[in-house]
Amino acid sequence: MTGEPCLEIRNIELSFGGVVAVDVTEIAVERGSIVALIGPNGAGKTTLFNVITGFQRPDSGTWLFEGQDVSGRSAFALARAGMVRTFQTARVFPRLTVLDNVVMAAQGQRGELLRSALLHWRWRGEEAQHEARARELIGWAGLGDKTDDFAGTLSGGQRKLLELARAVMCAPTLLMLDEPMAGVNPALRQALLAKITELPSQGITVMFVEHDMDVVSAISDSIVCMAEGRVISVGTPAEVAADPRVVEAYLGRSSADLRRMDQ
Repeated sequence: MTGEPCLEIRNIELSFGGVVAVDVTEIAVERGSIVALIGPNGAGKTTLFNVITGFQRPDSGTWLFEGQDVSGRSAFALARAGMVRTFQTARVFPRLTVLDNVVMAAQGQRGELLRSALLHWRWRGEEAQHEARARELIGWAGLGDKTDDFAGTLSGGQRKLLELARAVMCAPTLLMLDEPMAGVNPALRQALLAKITELPSQGITVMFVEHDMDVVSAISDSIVCMAEGRVISVGTPAEVAADPRVVEAYLGRSSADLRRMDQ
């Protein structure tokens, strides 16, 4: 970690029909860190993700990515700039192979441009490099034996691993994961956790939404807790677990899990 912010969120507000979904004054995500965004259902976590990554427009507010104001940019423009996200339900192209799913995420492929698409000798070498990198990431994700299988044949957990490999193929600076453990069975959970913890060493900052407090405490450098659209606590896992406001927000559902975070 560097102590410098990769992402800075300032005064973001978004309401639906008069109901406040997000009202976040400030969040700073340190470069090279893993930051968890937690909170009860309806806290506004995914909505905030959608705003930051360009899938929803806020009523007001700004956010800076690597020091640049990127407020209001489209999702594809943010992805090209290095802010990449995944979704609660893994989104794959089921009729493409695992290899093709990952290769297509490579940035700046000259073969995709109309003026050079027919001039295959210009991009054949680049294509081979992308394929080699994709195979490397597929192996890294533990899906090496599935490389030539159609993505539609993968289990839910394997699709999460594929989505992670594809996201890394984009060469992100910031990777935002929306409930990466949702639907993942215990056999693959540890594998996915291990891969996420390796990302900062590859130059990738991670911010993720998660409900499983065991996961949060295991891999997070810091935690941001939201409730009713607002940030109510920020700190280390131990500090957040000891915050009475967090315990109150989780009463009746996961206060026991929060206590385990402090162990």
